[in-house]
Formats: sequence, structure tokens, C-alpha cells
Amino acid sequence: MTKKTSLISALGEVIKDQGIEIGGRLPAERKLCEMLSISRTRLRELLKQLTAQGLIDTKIGSGTFLRQDPKMWKIDNHLNQIGRLLSQDPDYRFDVQEARAVLEGGTAWYAALRATDEEKAVIRAAYEQLQHYQQVGDLDRAADADANFHLAIAEASHNVVLIQLMRNVFELLHHNVVLARHKMYTDTVMANQLNQQHTELLSAIEQKDAHGALNSVQQHIHYVIDQVKQIDEAEARQERKNRLKKL
Repeated sequence: MTKKTSLISALGEVIKDQGIEIGGRLPAERKLCEMLSISRTRLRELLKQLTAQGLIDTKIGSGTFLRQDPKMWKIDNHLNQIGRLLSQDPDYRFDVQEARAVLEGGTAWYAALRATDEEKAVIRAAYEQLQHYQQVGDLDRAADADANFHLAIAEASHNVVLIQLMRNVFELLHHNVVLARHKMYTDTVMANQLNQQHTELLSAIEQKDAHGALNSVQQHIHYVIDQVKQIDEAEARQERKNRLKKL
């Protein structure tokens, strides 16, 4: 464990011991320095790092406020490391997509069991928005609406750990997912298949069919993985063909 990681853990313990909840204010800098036995310069470096990661929010003249439960900080750190791997080798995105299939199977299952009428209305609204943007050919907004649909389902699971993990996974995959959806939504057959999968998932949740929701979302994600791999392979073949023509 590095000194920086140790300090983050120590600050997390302070927040826990003080009973500070999300949105709550952290102790003043002088007090935090005493609690952590560090200099004010070191503390400010630590707070700057946590602010950049979106874990806390520092407001000049008001103080520092908690944005995320410290229980999730270590998970976020690991996800940041995965993000670096993704930037070095895009094929890691398939590992993340497989993990997403496992996570989202859980969120869909619990959403089917726990979603309130209001949450079902939010999920349906996200679904209808996705359909609208796809019909008018706005692929950027369709991609965002697609993500919102899946995240609305996660919110309806009422499981804060699954919700946060899903948000982090979508942040990791955002760029690659947008590109993949662009490619898939421009193909009529693929677009129709995605629409059918989303419809089946929505129906399962509205009917409180947990097994159906889990199966629908996992089949959907694995379909996306398979199609993106095929698209990537086709593009790679075309690129090799183009290079050959230049010889």
C-alpha cells in the first residue's frame, strides 16, 4: 500500500467515524491535518486528488463536502486503473462488457422485483426517448438515451453498490460504447434486433419477471459484444485490403 493510498484510507476512516454522509461537510483543514497527522500542503494535495476523482467537492469559502461513500473509493481507484488499461489496449473493453453483463443481470433482476410505478415510468420514458432518437436518425442522442435506459434500470434495483458500479462501468465504456452504438444503429438488421431486445427487457421489468429481465439483458449485452467483434474484424480486414492496394 502506497502512502497516498494509506492516506485516502485514513481519510475514509475519519469520515466514517465522524458519521459524515454524502453531501455532508468534512472537518476544517486544520482539524483534518491533526486527525491525519500530515501537513496542510500534503492535505491539500490529497483533497485535490479526491476532488479530481469526483469523490469530494471543495467550495471556496464554504468547505469540503462528501460526494461519494468512502466504501466505494477503493473500487473507484481500481476502475481508474482499468481505465488506463483501456486507453492502452481497447480490447480490454470486451472484458468490461462481460463484467457489465454480470452486473446488469443483477440490476435487471432486482429492478423487476423492486421498481416502483414511478421508476417504471422513468424506465419507459427512457425507452421511448431512445426509440424517438433512433427513428429521427439522431445517433448521438440515441446512444445517450440507450445508456440512460440501462442506468434507469440500475437505479430501480435499489442497490446502491450495483448502481455505483454500473455508473462507473458506463463511464469506463462511454467512448467505446458510443462508437459501437453508432455502428450498430446504422445497420437496419442490428438496430431492429437491439430494439426488440430493449422491448423484451422493458416488458419483463414491467411484468415483474426477474428471470426474464436477467436473461433479456444478458442476451442483449452478449449480442452487442459479438456484433462489435464482427464489426471490428470486418474493419480490420478492409484496412489490410486498403494497405495492400497501396503496395
